[in-house]
Amino acid sequence: MIVVAKVIVDAGACGYITKIEATPNSGTEVKLNIKSDCPHVQALAEEYQTAEGMKEALAPFGEAKLFESAKKHLKHAACPVPPGIMKAVEVASGLAVPRDATIKVEK
Repeated sequence: MIVVAKVIVDAGACGYITKIEATPNSGTEVKLNIKSDCPHVQALAEEYQTAEGMKEALAPFGEAKLFESAKKHLKHAACPVPPGIMKAVEVASGLAVPRDATIKVEK
């Protein structure tokens, strides 16, 4: 059964919304469709269009290709988009269940 993972990331203070769709492709490859009004996320999306699901999800923290691309293109270390992309890859690869993850800042 093919599971298409759809993730929406509201990045917070910057006001940008990112929509991520991850679809199993061939073998363990996942095809990504990432849409955002953020120019930095757009640059990341142009570079990171496919992922080797198992390899990315099980890489040591910070060593996945996704985070290398994020390091090159994104301007803020706290940007929640890369973890959203990784969750989409995990779900599309069958490595995680489709459950929400939340960061809530209390005032």
